[in-house]
Amino acid sequence: MIKRTITLSGHQTSVALEQPFWDGVDEIARQRAISWSQLVAEIDAARQAANLASALRLTVLAHYRDLADRRALS
Repeated sequence: MIKRTITLSGHQTSVALEQPFWDGVDEIARQRAISWSQLVAEIDAARQAANLASALRLTVLAHYRDLADRRALS
């Protein structure tokens, strides 16, 4: 587990994820041309998952599922 600290709504919080999930967060942020902290803040604001780590994992999963679906259709 890799822990990163981020400020959300003026409060610092730490999130621990496996490296492949952080890699996915970084990739999504690069594709959207925003920082990983901006992406995490957006996910946090819109999350329905019980905690931020789960919301991040679900976002990365959805990203790669969408990518796989697009590849399957082409």
